[in-house]
Amino acid sequence: MTVVFSRTGAVVLAVFALVLVALGGPIPDSATAQTTDEPQFLRLDIDEVTPSTVSLASGPVVSVTGTVTNIGDRDVEDVWVRLQRAQAVTDSATLRSALTLDQAGYDTVGEFEVVSDRLEQGGTEEFTLELPLRSDLTPSLNITAPGVYPLLVNVNGAPEYGGQARLDDARFLLPVLGVPAADEVDADTDTSGPTSLGETSLGAGEKDFPAVPADLSSPVATTLLWPLADRPRVAAGVPGSVTDPVRLVDDDLASSLAEGGRLDGLLRVAEDAVANKDQVAGAMCLAIDPDLLATVANMTRDYLVVADPSDPVGDARPGTGTDAAIAWLERLRALSAQMCTTAVPYAQVDLTALAETGNASLIESALGSPARIIDSILGISSVGSVVWPDSGVLTEKAAAVIAANGPVTALLADEAVQNADPGAAGVRISGVDGLTAGLFDSAAGAALAAMGDEPQTPSYVPDSSRYTLTDDSTTARLQDALGAIAWPALSASSVTTPPAGPNSVVLAPPQVWSASADDAAQALSMVSTLMRSGLATARPFEAMIAAAAATATDPVASLLTYPEQAITDGAPASVVHEASAQMPRLDGLEEAFVEDPQAQLTPSAFTAPLRNDMLRSMTLAGRRGPDPDAAAVDAERRSTEAREAVDRMFDSVTVLAPGGVFTLTSEQSPLLLVARNDLPVGITVRLHVDVPNAMDITDIGPTQLPPRGSRTLTVPAEISDSRKIEVEFALTTESGLSLGSPTQVTVRSNAYGQVLAIVTGCAGALLLFLAGRRLLHRFRGEPDPADEGYGET
Repeated sequence: MTVVFSRTGAVVLAVFALVLVALGGPIPDSATAQTTDEPQFLRLDIDEVTPSTVSLASGPVVSVTGTVTNIGDRDVEDVWVRLQRAQAVTDSATLRSALTLDQAGYDTVGEFEVVSDRLEQGGTEEFTLELPLRSDLTPSLNITAPGVYPLLVNVNGAPEYGGQARLDDARFLLPVLGVPAADEVDADTDTSGPTSLGETSLGAGEKDFPAVPADLSSPVATTLLWPLADRPRVAAGVPGSVTDPVRLVDDDLASSLAEGGRLDGLLRVAEDAVANKDQVAGAMCLAIDPDLLATVANMTRDYLVVADPSDPVGDARPGTGTDAAIAWLERLRALSAQMCTTAVPYAQVDLTALAETGNASLIESALGSPARIIDSILGISSVGSVVWPDSGVLTEKAAAVIAANGPVTALLADEAVQNADPGAAGVRISGVDGLTAGLFDSAAGAALAAMGDEPQTPSYVPDSSRYTLTDDSTTARLQDALGAIAWPALSASSVTTPPAGPNSVVLAPPQVWSASADDAAQALSMVSTLMRSGLATARPFEAMIAAAAATATDPVASLLTYPEQAITDGAPASVVHEASAQMPRLDGLEEAFVEDPQAQLTPSAFTAPLRNDMLRSMTLAGRRGPDPDAAAVDAERRSTEAREAVDRMFDSVTVLAPGGVFTLTSEQSPLLLVARNDLPVGITVRLHVDVPNAMDITDIGPTQLPPRGSRTLTVPAEISDSRKIEVEFALTTESGLSLGSPTQVTVRSNAYGQVLAIVTGCAGALLLFLAGRRLLHRFRGEPDPADEGYGET
């Protein structure tokens, strides 16, 4: 079971109340907050940190601006805040675990400052805290070397009917790329006289803090993935068509693609990096979701937005994003022609769930078709032989699936493998032939995933480092990301770690990244700053993949690890079961369709949307976000709509029989039936007949039915009984899949069967006997006794 930690300070009212009233001051450090079930009173949000990244060019003071809001049911008096610092981060795991420390772990403290004497219910007050980086004369952050430092803002207050208590706090990371020089003067010290040697110098009360640069001897080779993806938007259960417009469940993409939208912003940030010839562009690779790209391409024409996603073929209104889609797609074509581009698995499908289905065509759609879709729409040659699972982790079964068609590199979180060296270019995966893994930084990936208005915690984050992301403001989460990006480059120069940091790093945000354009630009700017300062170098994505692939011959292999959280975050079991059940039916139906070179709609184009619906139902998009239950409901709906659409396909091909009783004029008269195909593609069918022993039906073999048409079936039949016979007719594919519903026919014959044959035989024999006798008498010249009296008058 996953344990989630809340970093919001709990309210403590009764403990130490009398002592605090007597002291008349804030709660002392030793009285740390305790976990209670009592309601919160104050919420503290970080709005701005200046500078967001400390460098040699920064000022010597750190300023934090924030907001305190009374969210409780009573007024709060004596609201005070102060800034505190914990020890510098010593390893990548500490980047997150430090943010879950009790406030006592932030033992470098500033002084409390008053925010409000009384904050009423619903009231809000802004504050600004400032502390120098270094000082011998006043409280400071005491930051003396480059590194990444956890900071905390602590708010105290006294709710009505209670005593002073720590009511909330907010934590964030402060990256320090270099400690700037600083001077400070003790105003109480006389510095006007000459020095003892008659030289001018700093006064006795003046302190000089020289700059402390970072160690630039081991720059980190950095690769950055830049994802362009979105949760599935196409309405489920609608087969392919040449003329019908695509149907979407909502029109949110129109806003996302338009100026100021999320996808517009992510694309613009990458465009700016290329346009400015920033060396960071050489480290970037666009990672594009083929489902998003195909959806945008369809939006460049008229498209519809359904009124109810549960009724995909029902009422719909015209979409409004055509112009935005055209402009965005043209920009992407231009950008992808200038920089590295790769495809991710279709619709962020859960590769573990995909492997469980074991369906070859579904696997091909998820892993084989994405590169072809990207290359076709954008007109480029994307980087291939690489698979980036949205979860960042793989089971051995899923790994075997992606490596089944040849050598491939999986891009995984470094937490997803065992025995991997930090900063290694890649590792060979034990037990899976042909698979190597390129590793991205888990701590940075988790921090990047927390950015934006829909923060998420990746599945690879261990339980000990999971907490409620929405307790933090977007500014605080951005600071955490900046710190996590900077740490690999700073680790070699950190005073708390030996100079043996990673020599390479891959930064991978989540595929559906909710970062705003401004926040994404700041994250990219951090990478650019590291490169300009000499702390990092650009390593192209292709070079990283090639280095990872080269580890295929390494003597030491790493084991895959699959955390329990990934199972919780994965596609629902019911959805996986439904896809496993429906895909053989869909594949069998497609095999029965007739490939017509003259037709615009091919069988694969007709069935592809439903196959893609199966993939979309197993998407991981939204499964790790603020509302995973809604994502699960959406998955179930998609799965149901896809199954019902496959059912409708099967029901659209059926056999019809004339009403009433089918009367045969003879024992070998044919039966006439009509086979109808309401699908827009032709199909080859066979007639299956269930008859009693008294009737024989000749197999007419395979029959092709035209698109949206019918064909009369002439079925040779032989009946040996004059009674009524019930016959059941049904259509199947050549592989034996039942189509439509069986039809019951009552057959009656006018023949008399064996009796008629005997009577006819006897009559024939008698006729032959009489004719023979007459001929015999004539041959002898004798009159036939039968002719006696014939002709007499």
